[in-house]
Amino acid sequence: MLLTLVGAHVPTAGGLARTALPYLDAAGAEVVQVFVSNPRGWALSAGDPAQDEAFVAGRAERGVPAYIHASLLVNLGSPTAATVERSVATLEHALRRGAAIGAEGVVFHAGSAVDDARADAALGQVRDALLPLLDRAVAAGWPQLLVEPSAGGGRSLAARVEDLGPYLDAVDRHPGLGVCFDTCHAWAAGHDLAAPGGMTATLDALVAACGPDRLRLVHANDSRDLCGSLRDRHESIGKGAIGEAAFGELLRHPAVAGVPVVVETPSEGHAGHAADIARLKALR
Repeated sequence: MLLTLVGAHVPTAGGLARTALPYLDAAGAEVVQVFVSNPRGWALSAGDPAQDEAFVAGRAERGVPAYIHASLLVNLGSPTAATVERSVATLEHALRRGAAIGAEGVVFHAGSAVDDARADAALGQVRDALLPLLDRAVAAGWPQLLVEPSAGGGRSLAARVEDLGPYLDAVDRHPGLGVCFDTCHAWAAGHDLAAPGGMTATLDALVAACGPDRLRLVHANDSRDLCGSLRDRHESIGKGAIGEAAFGELLRHPAVAGVPVVVETPSEGHAGHAADIARLKALR
């Protein structure tokens, strides 16, 4: 079976290589995820070529792949035209920055139609916005875009894993679009991952909706809230409502074999992430 690498979302303030490389070493991360722009704003950073070069070299030396998480403001289903326009620009910026640092993929949230009456129109917007971008990304050899279902609420375009089927259909199941599965989001959306077999059933449903090779990244996060809460509050592995056993089930599922797993759990410094990574490695 292919080895499933385990790592974390790491800080970059102070310099991509200068901050991220020592952090991943201290946390024992085998894969890293970073922001390349303000996660809660539209400002886009050009990056620092020297830091980019050092980051690429440092990752190559360690054999650590990288992923980018796009701004949390991205919403291709928004009823506001300016938001959709900014979302496309933000995703293209992340893809270009991803190419510069050798990232494997760029994660973005599926987005929201805001109200039920706009659901079909919002998926049409996704099609119009994503298809040209996916074509450009494939032609240019940029990283793969990875859609991540949300925790639900606000008429999400994809919260439960079954929602990914219509989302992928909206872009003709373009090969440039992969999937990122977040355990806390799935739990919040109503998938009972804590029940025996619950994680397996959820991943089986994801494969049924998306196909066998669409899952490209996993966000492993426990939850502070009850199943179906629609609340996205992450907790350390085994210390939340999902529980450690579910993560063992996650790592044993065939769909996750060889798919990198990233923790986005609370951490002051690297210690919390180091503990979560060690826990997942033991379960692996």
